[in-house]
Amino acid sequence: MCGFTGFISEEKKKKTIIKKMADRIIHRGPDGEGYYIDSSIALGHRRLSIIDIKNGHQPMYNEDKNLVIVFNGEIYNYQSLKKELANHEFKTNCDTEVLLHGYEEWGSDLPKKLRGMFSFAIWNKKEKSLFCARDHFGIKPFYFYQNEQTLLFGSEIKSFFEHPKFEKELNEKLIPAYLSFSFTPTTETFFKGVNRLDAGHSLFYQDGRITIQKYFELNFTEKEDSYEAYVDKIADIMKDSVMHHKISDVEVGSFLSSGVDSSYIVSLANPDKTYTVGYDIPKYNEIEYAKDLAKKLKIKNKSKKITKEEYLKIIPDIMYYMDEPSSDPATVALYFVSKLARKDVKVILSGEGADELFGGYNTYKSYIEFGWYNKIPFFIRHMIASICKMFKEVRGINFLIRRGERLEDNYIGVNRVFGDKEKKQVLNIPITLSDQEITKPIFDELKGKSDIIKMQAIDINFWLMKDILQKADRMTMANSLEGRVPFIDKEVYKIASSLPFKYKVTKENTKVALRDAAKKSIPNESYKKKKLGFPVPIRDWMREDDFYNEIKNTFETEVASKYFKKEYIIKLLNDHKNKKKDNYRKVWNIYCFLKWYEVFFA
Repeated sequence: MCGFTGFISEEKKKKTIIKKMADRIIHRGPDGEGYYIDSSIALGHRRLSIIDIKNGHQPMYNEDKNLVIVFNGEIYNYQSLKKELANHEFKTNCDTEVLLHGYEEWGSDLPKKLRGMFSFAIWNKKEKSLFCARDHFGIKPFYFYQNEQTLLFGSEIKSFFEHPKFEKELNEKLIPAYLSFSFTPTTETFFKGVNRLDAGHSLFYQDGRITIQKYFELNFTEKEDSYEAYVDKIADIMKDSVMHHKISDVEVGSFLSSGVDSSYIVSLANPDKTYTVGYDIPKYNEIEYAKDLAKKLKIKNKSKKITKEEYLKIIPDIMYYMDEPSSDPATVALYFVSKLARKDVKVILSGEGADELFGGYNTYKSYIEFGWYNKIPFFIRHMIASICKMFKEVRGINFLIRRGERLEDNYIGVNRVFGDKEKKQVLNIPITLSDQEITKPIFDELKGKSDIIKMQAIDINFWLMKDILQKADRMTMANSLEGRVPFIDKEVYKIASSLPFKYKVTKENTKVALRDAAKKSIPNESYKKKKLGFPVPIRDWMREDDFYNEIKNTFETEVASKYFKKEYIIKLLNDHKNKKKDNYRKVWNIYCFLKWYEVFFA
């Protein structure tokens, strides 16, 4: 696990520039550094030693030294791929060299062969071409920026700041989308000109031209089999995935909350050490649940209670490490649990992805529970929704609006913050990019599929890929910790994508088949428990004077007035403090953007 950065340009002081760029991401790899520089390109690498600690230094070369690679991630099937590449000369026992020889053998088809998490860049000296790729689900990041004949690329945007051709400018058109999603939902980023290479895509650069290709596509095709057969399939593939994700030359630990996902991973992996965070407020504290499972498995559990003061103080650092604004409250908890784990281990297992692949959200359950309403003719439901739009947004009204519109016109994921109507009331800038424009390409790919499949695909493409996995990478790497996610595995996905929805969600429960598979391994009743993730008491803290005053002071700055209607956002805050309305997610959404802006632009 590492971080890399690079640029193609005619700059003369390449060595000085690339060193500064790599130093910006030293947290991703404090164990070592390496560089490759020629007349066209400069590559920088920061290493966190996990596999083949002695010989796995980067940049790495093929036999004739025509190809040079920088790589971030882990290839879990590298040993089997090495056997397929027996005609090539190997000098190390690391997965990086498998990528080099794999590219020689399979060219741009290489990413299709890989099982793991990865982003990499391979430079061909003779052809003066660059081939880059990002893993199927976007576990590992990759960004690029082109300015005339200069191309910048790497693991984190902040490394670009050190290049003289980079022009730092706010991409204001994304602010409305952020208010809806709570993160950046597009390939464009909040830095104008910087783009994210999407999950499951590759990039080829030559002679100043970028070509992007998609090599992996989500495809949910239900295949009938007995419920018991599917439970067994899930149990078998999860054992296999956890076994592959434990491959390491250093110790592997695991995060542990009270829910089924992390409890299942821990029960299968049986690591020596697990890590949990909680709070002094009992309803937000999972520590005792985690300790109960650890005790039954006879493994260690270390925990920490995060204070309100610690939580608020760390926000600017969180925004720095994230590169872009994010108002997911669990991000801070993930930072602290990563910091706790890094005192002991370099590699950690985590339970992200189970909800999206196996149907873990109550949104899906409510779709089944209220299926009767969908039987009412659409024109009647649509008429009711049109009338409801005249009223204030409240829970019951929102239900009628959602059920009276096509999914394509209103669904952006399980965690929408601001609705379209309220965004116009809160913003001081025009909305030039609609939420529907952002989600349209995914819906277009799924024409003819059921609404449930469309919902899952939207949640995977946005909430999972662009928020959950983004924060998992950034918060672990902020602490020089490699995070691994056994649920986000292409072999696990094959089973999940064929699983009939009736085995995922019923009126009574979510992740039904997964829970029964987990039941075989978990020694307590965590398999029954509703997932809490990393619950955070922001809702309560916001009503306390110190927390409230910090947010209010931020809302009264010139920057806040530039982008938001001051009276409106302060009313959101005051209504929440006075318990008139639960506005904590909206308030936190705006606050996090403003703190991010302070870090990068103030």
